[in-house]
Amino acid sequence: MADEAPPVDPLRHHGDAEVRGSGLLDLAVNVHDGPRPAWLDTALHAAVDASGAYPSPTEAEAALARRHDRPAEEVLATAGAAEAFSLVARWRAWRRPVVVHPQFTEPHAALEQAGHDVTPVLLPEPFVLDPAAVPDDADLVVLGNPTNPTGVLHPAEAVQALLRPGRVVLVDEAFMDAVPGETASVAGLRAPGLVVVRSLTKHWGVPGVRAGYLLASRRSVAALRRGQVPWSVATTAAAAMTACSTPAAVAEGARRAREVVAHREHLERGLADLGVDHVTSAASFVLVRAGRGAHERLRERGIAVRRADTFPGLDDAWVRVAVRAPAVSDRLLAALATPATPPTAVER
Repeated sequence: MADEAPPVDPLRHHGDAEVRGSGLLDLAVNVHDGPRPAWLDTALHAAVDASGAYPSPTEAEAALARRHDRPAEEVLATAGAAEAFSLVARWRAWRRPVVVHPQFTEPHAALEQAGHDVTPVLLPEPFVLDPAAVPDDADLVVLGNPTNPTGVLHPAEAVQALLRPGRVVLVDEAFMDAVPGETASVAGLRAPGLVVVRSLTKHWGVPGVRAGYLLASRRSVAALRRGQVPWSVATTAAAAMTACSTPAAVAEGARRAREVVAHREHLERGLADLGVDHVTSAASFVLVRAGRGAHERLRERGIAVRRADTFPGLDDAWVRVAVRAPAVSDRLLAALATPATPPTAVER
């Protein structure tokens, strides 16, 4: 008898699992689906040619520091945002780590993997941050901004209100580059206890390269670096960080952000026209209350969306939909407009 498949850990379920090998239209993964800029491909190919030497993040960290107008000692390059979450989870013996949900579950999973008991704070719909909802004795608070999967952009003032002596506030800004002007970002704020995590995966379409970084005080960066596995940041990842930090890259990133807004507005107008409830988003995805069973019905119609019931605070009436070009979104809207097929007598 074959071994049964291990149960799926909801905290470790991600959008790529919805589409891998399925052949379905991918509206589950929040990665820019357009072509990469030629200059980024050139940098990646050159990095492969240079991969005969051990990697170093020094040049990449200097480039990221210039990008954010901070000293290089306040930047730590990481193997994607996921490594940053793991480093923070193992940084200290947290007494009461808090994760504000619904949000990306990897920081919560990393904390549990490091042996911590996590206190979840569940934001009610419309999922707007209330700093007073966070327990006073929390010594670590994790928050996404804009938050995955809700798309809510929390004001910088509300994020800063979480800061206090003896507390670390980790802000996951993996989707902030999809916000024109990066309004509400705290990446430029040099405050004790603040750690900002960024990612290049989504906006530049390089999830396989694993390029992320964090911004924090010199002392915090030095402590987190001591917990990092040697050579964890590959040559290709470092090259992507350097290439995506130039003035030309910043300009292209801003253009992409404006494009995301236009495409998202088309999707949200279509949802509103259909009377489909959704959360107004500031990111490259939209949280949609499509109804129970919608996830599977859409799969049957050739469309993969991200199930949302694995996010604490949400149930299976919700799905997360990646923003795509209008013609692609129209396929989803047409599928949502088509009534479900009633079950046959046998199925009943």
